[in-house]
Amino acid sequence: MYEPLKSQWELSVDVSVLLIDGDLNYCRTCGYALATAGFKILTAGSPREGLNLFQPHYPAVVVTDLMMPERNSFKLLADIHARAPNTPIIVVTGHGSIENAVNVMKAGAFDYLLKPIPHDLLIQTLRRALNFFQNKKVCYPTTNPAKAEERVIIGQSPVIQILLQRVTKIANSDVSVLLQGESGTGKELIARQIHQQSARREAPFVAVNCAAIPENLFESELFGYRRGAFTGASRDKTGKLEIADGGTLFLDEIGELPLALQPKLLRALQEQEIEPVGGSSLGINVRVIAATNRDLEKDVAAGYFRDDLYFRLAVVPLNMPPLRSRPEDIPLLIKFYLQQKQATNVQLSAALLKALQNYNWPGNVRELANLLEQMLVFRRTNLLDIEDLPERIRAGFAHYYTSFKLPIDGISLEELEHDLILQALNRCRWNKTQAAESLHITRHALQYRLIKYSLKNQRN
Repeated sequence: MYEPLKSQWELSVDVSVLLIDGDLNYCRTCGYALATAGFKILTAGSPREGLNLFQPHYPAVVVTDLMMPERNSFKLLADIHARAPNTPIIVVTGHGSIENAVNVMKAGAFDYLLKPIPHDLLIQTLRRALNFFQNKKVCYPTTNPAKAEERVIIGQSPVIQILLQRVTKIANSDVSVLLQGESGTGKELIARQIHQQSARREAPFVAVNCAAIPENLFESELFGYRRGAFTGASRDKTGKLEIADGGTLFLDEIGELPLALQPKLLRALQEQEIEPVGGSSLGINVRVIAATNRDLEKDVAAGYFRDDLYFRLAVVPLNMPPLRSRPEDIPLLIKFYLQQKQATNVQLSAALLKALQNYNWPGNVRELANLLEQMLVFRRTNLLDIEDLPERIRAGFAHYYTSFKLPIDGISLEELEHDLILQALNRCRWNKTQAAESLHITRHALQYRLIKYSLKNQRN
């Protein structure tokens, strides 16, 4: 499978295209062109292979050659329509005739194209097919059903339940949402969940990573341009705001948006109108969800981010909890990832699970997923233990599963107790009840030690 370039636009919910053609060189070149346009590509060299790929992946569009061995395109169209009647199929061929074109269209193909096909024409045809079915309000399967739960936040902790309750409440409004939190906490998952629970669910979800776009390309990426607008503009380019019309635009890492472009984005959001470079104004209907791991209020105070745009984006701010604040969700996440990797026969020792629940997780859920994948690759048995951890972090886990050894020259018990209490308070953000629970003492016992060591919350 080809993956789209990160700097390119994403259509809807990971739109995939299945290319079925006996000419593998054609599949490679065509697949690369479509991947750079933002599609995810599956390729098959025969109708049988194409059907085998179709069933588990359910691509949004199928592009198939007309003349292939094993099974002709008419039978292939019937087989695909039997599985997913709302999937558009584009038939291509190097041996065209009016009779073939008529028969293919009667069989239910969306369009019929003659090789060699300019890549721009094929991309335009794919977009037309997607827009046609979206405008008919047909819910076609654009993602693998087996992967649907990958887009759901996993967790039963109070902080996650409160977050999901807020998501449900705001989903059916059109207010702008600002997702704030550390990297790896699942901001895009929440953005997609808001979209999927909203009345816009059948329209595009367009994700834009503001940190991945070169500054000189921002305007054309967001607003698009018209042919002849500048040297090298040989064709029209549709901007992300126009692609998201009727749906949701997700602006990830919004703090990286150049200051010079912020007024134009603000006007587009306020007026629901855009002006492509070299073109005239167009009306749009877009809901915006933005995300950042930066403190935008500090950026506003420092002059790096416009206050009017900040207030326009942060109508409803949602804070994403870091993984260290919800250790009770870690067993659920581990079970989920083991199922995704088809490793349900793998278990974790009690010592390892305890260590993982006590780890600080600077990379949050993404770091946990990467760690589990690495441990699965290098595991010695199906029982994962501390010894299966990467060397770089094993030492940091050691004190969670080994008994404390008194140094030869002794240690100050009061200094050790002071340090442990301070660690617990900082980890629990000075929630005294939680800190006492993590130290296995009562809240009154903790309060006594706070007075004893003159410990006060320095964050307030």
